[in-house]
Amino acid sequence: MNFKRISVGEAQRIMEDVAAKNPPQTPQIVDIRDDQSYASGHMAMAIHLHNTNLQEFIQNAEFDVPLLVYCYHGPMSQSAAAYLAEQGFTQTYSLDGGYEAWKNRQ
Repeated sequence: MNFKRISVGEAQRIMEDVAAKNPPQTPQIVDIRDDQSYASGHMAMAIHLHNTNLQEFIQNAEFDVPLLVYCYHGPMSQSAAAYLAEQGFTQTYSLDGGYEAWKNRQ
């Protein structure tokens, strides 16, 4: 496994750490849900990643900046995170609980 599954709290800490070390940089955040779900709400600064923009994303991405991948509830983002880690991303994370967990965080 070339990626790490993380909780919402861990995701928040990673986002804060990246911003504190390299302002105004943030982790790369990708949302792999369908168009309608993305349009109805997503994490701030999330890129909507799908088959038609995947190669462009990989070509323009920063491989040494943390990459956070999320879906609805978490399982699908694990496959996407594994694939992206295989492409050379060095710090790849899958958000356990997905967007639903992020949206419902306290």
